[in-house]
Amino acid sequence: EGGLLATGGTRGAIAVSTLAEARFFADGGFDDILLAYPLPAARLDECAELAQRLRAFHVLLDRPDALLSLRQRPLARGKRWLVWLKLDCGNGRAGVRPTDPAALELARAIANDAPEEVTLVGVYAHCGNTYSCNGVDAIQTIARDTTSAVLGFMAA
Repeated sequence: EGGLLATGGTRGAIAVSTLAEARFFADGGFDDILLAYPLPAARLDECAELAQRLRAFHVLLDRPDALLSLRQRPLARGKRWLVWLKLDCGNGRAGVRPTDPAALELARAIANDAPEEVTLVGVYAHCGNTYSCNGVDAIQTIARDTTSAVLGFMAA
């Protein structure tokens, strides 16, 4: 019910944090799911099953070796891995810093190295550093800083 409310009844474009959640929503008819946690390489076969099953199954990458894992596990039937580059804009939990030159190199590799296997959909940042905030002003400051970091990265 929560997923239907969140998507206005469309059963699409939902973000989850575990593969169990992804399977749950897929079983409920959702067909556009983002696993909003960096690619779990040890569970790549489970991700591939969802990618084959759904209209769109998106994964996050934040390391070159994760891209290599995807390229070594191509999808069948004309499907491509749908990838978002995970940026760390201050949360410190996962992702590559947008000011790190390696972030731009990884974005270029995702976009250009194997377009028949992998598609760069966009960049993703999670403001988990707001969890300890006290008040709207502190949250808005983090949101502005994150937005600025993402837009700066996109411009680069």
